[in-house]
Amino acid sequence: MSNIKVIIASDSVGETGELVAKAALAQFESDSTSDVLIRYPYIDSEENIDDVVDLAKSKGAIVVFTIITPKFRHYLKEELKKEDIPSVDVMGPLMSILEGKVEAQPYYEPGRVHKLDEDYFQKIEAIEFAVKYDDGKDAGGLDKADIVLIGVSRTSKTPLSQFLALKKYKVMNMPLVPEVTPPKELFDIPKSKCIGLRIKSSSLNKIRKERLTQLGLKDTASYARDERIKEELEYFDSIVEKIGCPVIDVSEKAIEETANEIMKYVDGKIDIKG
Repeated sequence: MSNIKVIIASDSVGETGELVAKAALAQFESDSTSDVLIRYPYIDSEENIDDVVDLAKSKGAIVVFTIITPKFRHYLKEELKKEDIPSVDVMGPLMSILEGKVEAQPYYEPGRVHKLDEDYFQKIEAIEFAVKYDDGKDAGGLDKADIVLIGVSRTSKTPLSQFLALKKYKVMNMPLVPEVTPPKELFDIPKSKCIGLRIKSSSLNKIRKERLTQLGLKDTASYARDERIKEELEYFDSIVEKIGCPVIDVSEKAIEETANEIMKYVDGKIDIKG
């Protein structure tokens, strides 16, 4: 089913739309939906909607949307209709029926369902935070984060952020690349909430070669060469030394093991040195 693309458009995190799409896709032969689904969360402008429509046109995709805000839902439906793009409005029809039955106006508040359960809401808030500030997308997350993870590519920054989010920690992660200067804000935050993820060069070489093979590329690309890895790890060491933050070696460690070590450190149960 890799030739089919389904875009999940939402003015919240998009979890509801994704669950519906996965339930439908499960009725067809498919080993994985990761190459089928494209999530587009946090829609808050017509420009965002234009991006969704353009993406759907270019991919020949189906659009599944959970847009609560009326003006954005209406605009998306009109644009999809203009371009003859197949779509499913997950929330709209049922909300219209309920509005007539209960004789009350909806709140039209994205993500409101999760406020029914405070613990669940905190988890979703942390997950949304991890998505929004993944891969150093916005330096504004540095001050807001409970934890900031830094490391070279393929040190499990994103899965760690997501795992910790399920434990209600707001985590931002930032890649360290020699060609890109980190934002100055990284050096201004308390060093105690910044954690460096170190990895042995041999482990990183193996992981990167496997990744290239998965992508159908030659494992001799510069991304996996020893000299490139050495350069990146030396750059990583220089940044963590400048920050003065603690460092965890993630070589050969499972995500859960590293996450537990981070949580114990954050909760003051263990000390981690640089």
